[in-house]
Amino acid sequence: MRVFNDMNEGLRDVDVIIMLRLQRERMQGGLLPSEGEFYRLYGLTTARLALARPDAIVMHPGPINRGVEIESAVADGPQSVILNQVTYGIAIRMAVLSMAMSGQTAQRQLESEHLTEEQTRC
Repeated sequence: MRVFNDMNEGLRDVDVIIMLRLQRERMQGGLLPSEGEFYRLYGLTTARLALARPDAIVMHPGPINRGVEIESAVADGPQSVILNQVTYGIAIRMAVLSMAMSGQTAQRQLESEHLTEEQTRC
């Protein structure tokens, strides 16, 4: 892994760009610059996207703050997989929760069976 302090340098020839959602409520306390300044420094524009590989994909967990995190032309463009990511992300989170819950149920059942076996021996 390499760390870049310059977004443009970090975007050169990448295969995947993963943007994160900026929580606007965090901007109120002065932790971040204004929306305009944030976009100027870190927003994914078509010009910045052009630095990546031509077949690079753009990801974002949603919801998007258009014109703050990402330019609409990029979010809606052919390299964007954001809608798929959001759609599939819901199903995946549901599946993970289901598996986690069934795992807890199975663990409780095993513990209960083990306790019953021990009580039967006594």
